[in-house]
Amino acid sequence: MTETSFKITTTDEQLTLLQKKLALTVLPDELEDSGRDYGAPLADIKRLVARWRDGFDWRAQEAAINDELPQFTRDIDVEGHGTLNIHYVHMKSGQAGAIPLCFIHGWPGSFIEARKLAPLLVGGANGQPSFHVVALSLPGYGFSQQPRKKGFGLAQYAETAHKLMLALGYTTYVAQGGDWGAMITQTMSRAYGEKHVKAWHTNMPIGQPDAEEKDLSISSYEPEEQIMIKNAEHWRKQESAYLHIQRTKPQTLGYGISDSPVGLLAWIHEKLVSWSDNYPWTDDEVLTWVSIYWFSRAGPTASLRIYYEVFNKGQEDTRPPSKASPIPLGFSIFPGEIMGSPKLWRDRLGNVVFEEKHEKGGHFAAYEVPELLAGDLHKMFGKDGPAYGAVEGSDGYSG
Repeated sequence: MTETSFKITTTDEQLTLLQKKLALTVLPDELEDSGRDYGAPLADIKRLVARWRDGFDWRAQEAAINDELPQFTRDIDVEGHGTLNIHYVHMKSGQAGAIPLCFIHGWPGSFIEARKLAPLLVGGANGQPSFHVVALSLPGYGFSQQPRKKGFGLAQYAETAHKLMLALGYTTYVAQGGDWGAMITQTMSRAYGEKHVKAWHTNMPIGQPDAEEKDLSISSYEPEEQIMIKNAEHWRKQESAYLHIQRTKPQTLGYGISDSPVGLLAWIHEKLVSWSDNYPWTDDEVLTWVSIYWFSRAGPTASLRIYYEVFNKGQEDTRPPSKASPIPLGFSIFPGEIMGSPKLWRDRLGNVVFEEKHEKGGHFAAYEVPELLAGDLHKMFGKDGPAYGAVEGSDGYSG
């Protein structure tokens, strides 16, 4: 359980191999009027490949990440899966009484999603509460070790994050997450709530209709909720092919994205663009996100397996129990989120005490609109907020 300081240190051999593979790239053709309908546009991928090959400086990005984010590794024992060496960012606040917060990413994100958010949370300036931010690389992502055998589902990811917080001395804390992080923090709230997890917050609140609501006409809902339902249905029909591949045959897909950096680039870039709310991605931002997957400890295939484990056989014991946790729950709702739920559905996720709706922001809220997400956490846990004092002795304020 000893903590070890960590810096990203890509080898020269890794960089040389990447350059060789980029130089041998064979790109497909494209229908002249296809736009984005068929997937990542050829012009985008050509431009990004050229930049990755001839202009992108991973060494500079690596150094910047190492400089901005205090990183560590620590061994965590996961029941039934042995010991995994876990990578994490631990950005401590200088304020006395700061609130410990466990930030959990999803796919195709990584710990890098906390890069903009964490500095906004640790300061506690202008009367705002402050936080100690812990952002781990989920097992199989970034620079964490991957699970070695089948059956590593939501309960195991939750156990990993919880034991990391305990190892850091945070016996009580709050949790925040989107994408898989939403499901993992929900699982944490139910498995470790009240005693350890004192509140949780998500920017991807997805609830399900009950038996009666499934038969209701869409006109039964408020206009904005009708839009959510229609957008969710569109996403299922037009945007969820990746999910069905990753939940059924992740290994087969893995051969392509592990051998071809351009295959990986196209697979992730498409999601970064289509899942964000018109966020102006720079080429270097995209290439940094993708490079973290390419240079990851286990390789990009490991990140796909969570889909298989959660959605398929052998996961009955890792699915969250039906009973919601009574601890405080907060929502941030962004218009560009890939899936949304009517209020009646999402309120079943738990003891909802806070909800804020925004006019901009998408699936990667912590990175796209970090000031809005940080603002919601400040409101929820601030002196006038509904979760103020949730962590005893950590009200977020000095003095």
